[in-house]
Amino acid sequence: MARSPDSVRHSSVESSSQQSIVVLDFGAQYSQLIARRIREQKVFSVVLPFNATLAEIRAHSPVGIILSGGPSSVYDKGAPHADKRVFELGIPVLGICYGLQFMVYALGGRVLPAAKREYGHAQVEIQDSGSPLLHGLPHEISVWMSHGDSAEALPNGFRQTAKTPNAVAAIENAERKMWAVQFHPEVHHTPLGSDILRNFALDICGAKPSWTPQHFIDATVAQVRKQVGHGRAICALSGGVDSSVAAVLVDRALRDETTEAGALRLPRSLRQGREQQNPTSRLTCVFVNNGVLRKNEFEKVQQNLRDKLGLHLVAVDATDRFMKKLAGVTDPEKKRKIIGKEFIAVFEQQARRIEKEQGHVKWLVQGTLYPDVIESRSVRGPSEVIKSHHNVGGLPEKMKLKLIEPLKDLFKDEVRRIGRDLGIPDDILQRQPFPGPGLAVRILGEVTKERADLLRECDDIVVSEIKKAGLYTRIWQSFAVLLPVMSVGVMGDQRTYAYTCAIRAVHSEDGMTADWVPLPYEVLKTISNRIVNEVRGVNRVVYDITSKPPGTIEWE
Repeated sequence: MARSPDSVRHSSVESSSQQSIVVLDFGAQYSQLIARRIREQKVFSVVLPFNATLAEIRAHSPVGIILSGGPSSVYDKGAPHADKRVFELGIPVLGICYGLQFMVYALGGRVLPAAKREYGHAQVEIQDSGSPLLHGLPHEISVWMSHGDSAEALPNGFRQTAKTPNAVAAIENAERKMWAVQFHPEVHHTPLGSDILRNFALDICGAKPSWTPQHFIDATVAQVRKQVGHGRAICALSGGVDSSVAAVLVDRALRDETTEAGALRLPRSLRQGREQQNPTSRLTCVFVNNGVLRKNEFEKVQQNLRDKLGLHLVAVDATDRFMKKLAGVTDPEKKRKIIGKEFIAVFEQQARRIEKEQGHVKWLVQGTLYPDVIESRSVRGPSEVIKSHHNVGGLPEKMKLKLIEPLKDLFKDEVRRIGRDLGIPDDILQRQPFPGPGLAVRILGEVTKERADLLRECDDIVVSEIKKAGLYTRIWQSFAVLLPVMSVGVMGDQRTYAYTCAIRAVHSEDGMTADWVPLPYEVLKTISNRIVNEVRGVNRVVYDITSKPPGTIEWE
């Protein structure tokens, strides 16, 4: 299981407001999604590990606590159990799935393996419409279930407020300010889930809907400024949405104040578009060509970052270095770890160069998002690792630079909203996600210059045709994958034996789940025709119609 190196410190951005709702994470893949749904109600929410101390919880001035789901059974040896005193803080508590079972178990009830497990869509019957948690809901609602255990006996003072044909679906003890549901209101498969979380946050907890992206910006700027002090930082910049927003945030924090509110204002280049870089910034952005960027990406990104964002940018062409390290490697995890290690080596090399010219560099800024974190490591609770992202689980065990990851608790759409508040142009914010390891995780098998060049051409055709069809900003991600499959074809009455290219296009809200896109046949036809006619070395095109889960968005 990939772990964050002990030598690496991560930024901890706290709310600038006087209240929050704390989510205790018992290892659920969607714990941060709960926090996100609360933030959608304009209430700040933070995720803490299930074993957070009472002092850690109180430090966030909570007006409510949510107990997340998780993969364990509460009665198993080693199952995650929170401090029972969270039920004695005098503030409302909401349990979700495992959180309901822990509440029941910890307070003297009984939890047993369910006679019939419930996974997927289910219908819940509301038994008490007077429950403040279920207020305003119809008599029957559709929900998303994912549990193998159920509450067989409730603790004293609790009552059942909703059910399915197979299990207790909701309980409460209003006198003790405790509520719980067996289903998952945070996922979009529970259509009225946001109503339930709104009832909890606003009505039951009495939270004020005052948290906005601007609050996050102000808190992040203040935190980074405090964390870095008078030091210097470098930013791992790819030109995508995540690293661009992270760079602008940290750049704002590390610009020396020239006026009373100078450090809190946007760089003039962001307000007016094309002005000279501010030499007072203590952030240097490093853009590395790892040999697996898209067609013309190295040149285009440099122009965007300098001209449109006004960032101090150093561009490093390390193609040969990365290609030598990737030679002969076919395992996806090894690819990611090699790329992560080489990125850090290049960044540390640049940090030493900057130190000679400007002063000591101790911090490395990355645009890591929550889906990257939860798939790569168990960051808050005992969650399962799906794959290592080059900038998370792929990091080397020992690093000289310390990490600042200001976006690591956010999802892509939240980052875009923050970017808009920062004044970042839409043509940067609307870019589809592109993996940090680049085309290396879209080339199945060994990464070679020949294969990278083939995929670059295929990918360029896909992107250009998707844009031409007016679909680019309506699709989460669309791209080409080069398969390690050679097949026979015929072109000009001659036999060919060439590679197969797969096309992938998905809809997603946050990258945690995704559905494949039924692209129009004419678009697929044009893409296929162009690839087999224009890309010498590819003679077959297939379309991927797998959703996430069971697949992932990227092939590796």
